[in-house]
Amino acid sequence: MRVLLDTHVLLWALAEPARLDTETRATIESSEVEVLFSAAAIWEIAIKAGLGSREFAFDPAEIARAGLDTGFSELAVRANAAALVGRLPLLHGDPFGRVLVAQAIIEPATLYTTDRQLVPYSDLVKHVGEE
Repeated sequence: MRVLLDTHVLLWALAEPARLDTETRATIESSEVEVLFSAAAIWEIAIKAGLGSREFAFDPAEIARAGLDTGFSELAVRANAAALVGRLPLLHGDPFGRVLVAQAIIEPATLYTTDRQLVPYSDLVKHVGEE
């Protein structure tokens, strides 16, 4: 099984794992699961931290390093995923969320997200919540 973490889930998994529900935390911690984080998530952290968002008050390079140190795999934004973003229906205006959906479809991987608006895009998108 492959799981792609959206930006919030990535931050919670690394900095506040107690916020994740029990099932999500168990899946992410399982040795049977390949956990991916997207370069787009690191880009989102960089942009929003630079804008002063308290929710994203993290050093993006440290988050990327922590993800790798934890055993997660970095997922580059490939051209075919970027192209797919343009073919997705405009159900959600957030470009970061849309590229994560496209990556989940292309890879394939189950996208774990806190954003309910992304769920209608694909059966590969799973909403996860807080504990």
